[in-house]
Amino acid sequence: MDIQSIKIELVQRLLEIDQEKVLQRVKEVIEEAEDDFWDDLSVQDKAAIDEGLAQLDRGEFVSEEEVKKEWENRFKQ
Repeated sequence: MDIQSIKIELVQRLLEIDQEKVLQRVKEVIEEAEDDFWDDLSVQDKAAIDEGLAQLDRGEFVSEEEVKKEWENRFKQ
C-alpha cells in the first residue's frame, strides 16, 4: 500500500470516529511525529553530534569490518 492510499484510509476512518478520547490520542501522535528531536537536545549534545558529523566528513572513523575484526581478536576463546 502506498503512502497516499494510507492517508486516504486514515482520513476516512477518522471521519467515522466519534470518540473524543481516541481523536485526542491520534492528534497527540501526529503532534509527536511533527516534533523535531533536535529541539530537545542540549547545546552540548548538538555540538557533539556536529563534531561527529565533521569527523565523518573528514574520513575519521572506523569501519564496521575493522570493529568486527578487533572484537574477534580481542574476545577469541
